[in-house]
Amino acid sequence: MALEHIDRHGRPGTQQGFADIRQERLAHGLGWFGLTLGAAQLVAPKGLGRMIGVGDRPLLMRAMGAREVLSGLGVLGSRHPGLWLGARVGGDMLDMALLVAALSSAANRRVRIGLALAAVAGVAALDLLSSQQVASHPKARLRERPRAGTVPVRVDLVVNKDPDTCYRFWRDFANFPRFMRHVQDVKVLDERRSHWTLSAPAGRSVQWDAEIVEDVPGERIAWKAGPRAAIPNAGVVRFEPATGGRGTIIRVRIHYRPPGGELGSMVAHVFGEAPELQARHDLRRFKQVLETGEVPTTAGQSSGRRTAVARLMKKVST
Repeated sequence: MALEHIDRHGRPGTQQGFADIRQERLAHGLGWFGLTLGAAQLVAPKGLGRMIGVGDRPLLMRAMGAREVLSGLGVLGSRHPGLWLGARVGGDMLDMALLVAALSSAANRRVRIGLALAAVAGVAALDLLSSQQVASHPKARLRERPRAGTVPVRVDLVVNKDPDTCYRFWRDFANFPRFMRHVQDVKVLDERRSHWTLSAPAGRSVQWDAEIVEDVPGERIAWKAGPRAAIPNAGVVRFEPATGGRGTIIRVRIHYRPPGGELGSMVAHVFGEAPELQARHDLRRFKQVLETGEVPTTAGQSSGRRTAVARLMKKVST
């Protein structure tokens, strides 16, 4: 199950599609290099051809320049920069093939072509590294466009504890029933897999296996439900230092496929059982447990919050 972007800009200051600022800097450097080289190929194709030793080939040089400009713009501004980084790798392979073919011509300057070939090989290695960083990163896969019928959940909250403390508490799945109202039990199967039991309407319960696909201590945990999950879902939780060392920003991003599709999601919203509402309440309880050691309750008080049905009836009567 694929997820959309984790955040509008990924981590603070990063473009959507990159896991962190280091990935972004490398990819953007390659993108700007492509734009600069492409512009030179478009503006002065003959001069550049003579400089690298392949002679006057203006049409070929301009075609290569257009490709460089297009891929550079894709890396710098696309919602899916990994696709454009892959295109850059393919373009590098084509460039090297053309340069190798040019070496066979006595009219060409082999020393210059050899230097150009070495330069292209170096750039190709960086393009391949950057492409693999994005393509192999679980969070990058989670940023793909969601499949039809999936529903996004995005919740942020600041907790007055450091990121490591928040991460360790979240990583111990035995803590989940303490702050997640619908979680009945979590059994850890191994370092990556766990079995979840959640309460459902009408006294029923649903179960599924989940797998951790990324675990960076103190920073983030990403997961996906097993292929037989009753409610297919995947997501990531991130623990980011708040400005000025004032606690931790918890960012939860989930996509799930609700029973009954979009209609089921709409009904859940009406009756106050929408996963985004649940996630907000659960995250507030997470904050309360970490900061105070317990979740405040209204049990035993003379009045409490009306049920969703009661609220709807009141609106109808008024």
